[in-house]
Amino acid sequence: MSRIPTDERAARLRPLPNLIFASRWLQLPLYLGLIVAQGIYVYHFWVELIHLLEAAWGSQAALDKLVHSIGYKADFQITGLNETIIMLVVLALIDVVMISNLLIMVIVGGYETFVSRMNLEGHPDQPEWLNHVNASVLKVKLATAIIGISSIHLLKTFINAGNTETQVLMWQTIIHIAFLLSAIAIAFTDRLLATDKH
Repeated sequence: MSRIPTDERAARLRPLPNLIFASRWLQLPLYLGLIVAQGIYVYHFWVELIHLLEAAWGSQAALDKLVHSIGYKADFQITGLNETIIMLVVLALIDVVMISNLLIMVIVGGYETFVSRMNLEGHPDQPEWLNHVNASVLKVKLATAIIGISSIHLLKTFINAGNTETQVLMWQTIIHIAFLLSAIAIAFTDRLLATDKH
């Protein structure tokens, strides 16, 4: 009995399975929306960086905007950058970069996994992790990225602990631990599933 070629089998899909399979393209606007969100993050990054540069050159207005955006409070009038403010602003910039990396992982990995192949094999800029991406790998990568983002937020809170309520510190720490435990559980489950397959 001769086997039907893959292309011919795809062409012979009945109307309902064909419609269900084609419904994956409904995710395309979602990924395009995430690209727009990425653009907004890039804009926000440059606004904060420009404010930091202006504050370094002595602009009080830029300094006030920075202090307000990072939620820094002091008992005295802040007239210049100090180490704590610079550290909080830099951590906020790193936070934007890490969220941007998370967006790229979701956009590229999600599209490749759930919508359509990108056929990037042999492209010099192909991400290394895209070679072996699947739903399980994507989950673990997203979980570790979320832990990194949560770590940055927690570090910002600890640096600015004098201006933060104890309850906020406690809940942020508990949420971070919950993220860690979730990531460990996801990685452990994936390892068990991979062991079962072998």
